[in-house]
Amino acid sequence: MRKLYEIAEEIHKDWKPVNFAAVPYLTAMLTMDNVKEDFGYDSGKSIVLYFLSNASTWRGDTARRIKKELNDMLKEKP
Repeated sequence: MRKLYEIAEEIHKDWKPVNFAAVPYLTAMLTMDNVKEDFGYDSGKSIVLYFLSNASTWRGDTARRIKKELNDMLKEKP
């Protein structure tokens, strides 16, 4: 499985312009390896969930593939 920052880099390259509400979560994801890490007071899982909830306007094949990848990360057992 890819590192979270690798996924975030691909999102950043593909989604132009990024929805303003998703920017803080994408920025956080750029510094993280996986969803088990915390970012400040937020869990990695919550960062990804908040990103996904603010990424509804991001569409296309890349968006579908990456959203599935992120959702699969969230379902992983600890």
